[in-house]
Amino acid sequence: MLTANRSNIGRVRQVNEDQSWVGKLNNGVTLAIVADGMGGHQAGDVASQMAVNAFRTAFEHHTARVELSEQEGKMLIRQAISEANEAIYAMASHNERYHNMGTTIVAVLVSKGNAIIGHVGDSRAYKVTSDGIHQLTMDHSLVNELLKSGQLTEEEALNHPRRNVLTRAIGTDAHVDIDVQSLSWSPEDVLVLCSDGLTNMVNDQQLLETVSNDELELEAKADHLIQLALDAGGDDNITVVLLQEAAKVKREERSL
Repeated sequence: MLTANRSNIGRVRQVNEDQSWVGKLNNGVTLAIVADGMGGHQAGDVASQMAVNAFRTAFEHHTARVELSEQEGKMLIRQAISEANEAIYAMASHNERYHNMGTTIVAVLVSKGNAIIGHVGDSRAYKVTSDGIHQLTMDHSLVNELLKSGQLTEEEALNHPRRNVLTRAIGTDAHVDIDVQSLSWSPEDVLVLCSDGLTNMVNDQQLLETVSNDELELEAKADHLIQLALDAGGDDNITVVLLQEAAKVKREERSL
């Protein structure tokens, strides 16, 4: 599995409250997570780091497993996100400094042509295929609810003053609803995980053109996406993780 993991503080914020991590278990399963923290006094940074740590711990307990079924993978994603929620909520409840802190999470577990995605908040997952770009996650945000109900147009949603207000996040409540899904993917596909610091600055067409550019290596594609967001203003922290099956690259090399 080829992966690229990039994060940038942006041009406005004083602290990078985004966290990301990519790892591979001993059984060949690849795990990636992006978390976008929120809260004053650097509490967002703490929340997103706690989310990543909880996720890593949950999955490292399963490194010896030879294989994970789809159902086991879904349960593991849900369990890891739930544990992150409990840990962050407990700290926020007992420490005034971290009151109301929270974070988004979008995470993917990839193995043998199958991907399991879990998410809470407005950090997103996309799949880029030969057919185009497909947004896999639905934002848990006020603006998206207004959009779905027909109260806003897509153009109005892009510039809405409350577009950063979440309807669901990790750590803000004792329990949280988690969206989990599975999908098949082929070596020709690229999975994209990112914070809203990217998607608020870079549109789907720019994402598609960059990820589909065969002249760029995967890490160069991630670097270019970060630069596009910076060039557009860099109003927020920017994080992107790209995943692509290495088999595609090997086949391309053989065909040259």
